[in-house]
Amino acid sequence: MLPCGVTNWLPGALQCQHDWMLEATKSQNPPVEAPTNPALAAEAKIARIAVTVFPLLVVVAGVLGFFIPGAFKPLGPSVPYLLGIIMFCMGLTLTPPDFAAVAKRPWAVVLGIVAHYVIMPGAGWLIAVALNLEPELAVGLILVGCAPSGTASNVMAFLAKGDVALSVAVASVSTLIAPIVTPLLVLFLAGSYLQIDAGAMVGDIVKTVLLPVVAGLLARLFLKKLVAKVLPALPWASAVVISLIVAIVVAGSSSKIVAAGGIVFLAVVLHNGFGLGLGYLAGKVGRLDDKARRALAFEVGMQNSGLAATLATAHFSPLAALPSAVFSLWHNISGAIVAAWLARRPLQDA
Repeated sequence: MLPCGVTNWLPGALQCQHDWMLEATKSQNPPVEAPTNPALAAEAKIARIAVTVFPLLVVVAGVLGFFIPGAFKPLGPSVPYLLGIIMFCMGLTLTPPDFAAVAKRPWAVVLGIVAHYVIMPGAGWLIAVALNLEPELAVGLILVGCAPSGTASNVMAFLAKGDVALSVAVASVSTLIAPIVTPLLVLFLAGSYLQIDAGAMVGDIVKTVLLPVVAGLLARLFLKKLVAKVLPALPWASAVVISLIVAIVVAGSSSKIVAAGGIVFLAVVLHNGFGLGLGYLAGKVGRLDDKARRALAFEVGMQNSGLAATLATAHFSPLAALPSAVFSLWHNISGAIVAAWLARRPLQDA
C-alpha cells in the first residue's frame, strides 16, 4: 500500500495520499458540471513527483551504504523501529470506507489477496530454484514474495487509472493478515534452505507492522485535525526513512554485493515482472473489469520490501536482506513505467 504506506517502501511513502486518490479517481472522467478541485490536483502533482524522486533517493542511499558502510552498519538495530514509523504512516491513511469496500466487493478483494499470497511466494521460490541461488539469497527472495502489498501500489493504481478503492482494500487486508500468513509461507517455502523460527517472526511482524498500523488508525480517528495537517509531509518523510533502511541493508552486505549483485537484480526483475503480469491476468480470469485488473497488477507485483528487509536482517543475515533492498528500488521504477503505459491505454470496458 502506499505510505501513507508500505516497502514498498514508497511503502507508506505515497500512501498517505490514498484518500485523495479515491476522490480523484471518481473525477478522472467527471461530468461537465463537476468542478475541478485544486487541492486534489495539487496532491496528484505531489504524488507524481514523489514517485519520480523516490527511486533516485533509494539509489543515492544504496550508493552511500555501499561506499561508506561504516556510517550505516551501526544503525542496523534501528531498522524495525524505522519500519514501524512507515507502518504508522500507513495507519494514518486508513479510513472506515476502506474497510467498507471489503464488504461491498468481497469477491474482488479475496481474489486480490489470494493472488498476492499465491503468485509472489510461488514465483519467488521458482526463481530461486531456477537460478540456483545460494541459501541466504533464496530465503531473501522468497521472503520478499511472502510480504504484504507494497505501500506505493495505491499510487501506481491511481496513475494507471485503475480501481484505487480495490487497491487500498487489498493492500490493507494483506497487511493486517501478514502476521499469520507471511511466517507460514516462509516456513513452508524457505524451510529447506535455512532454519525458520515462524513464532518469532509472527511476534516481529505484530510489533513492527500490526501495532503501528492500529496506532495510526486510532490517531486518524481521534486526532483528525492534527493528522490532516501532517498528511502532505508524510510521503516525503516515509521516502527518507525507506531510503535510510536501504542504506543500512546495503551497508550490511556491501562486501558481497559485487559478487551477488547481478544475479540478485535478475531475480528481482523476474519476480516483479511475474507479479505485475500474473496479477493483471488473475483479474482477467476472475472476470473483473479493466480498472480492477490494473489495480491487482500492482497489488500483486509490488511488495512491502521494507518489512522483508527487516525480517531478513533480524532472522537471517544482511545478505538475505539484499533482494529486499534491490526490490524496493526496482518495483517503484517498473511500477511507474507500467502505470504510465497503462494510463495511455483506454480502459477495455469503457
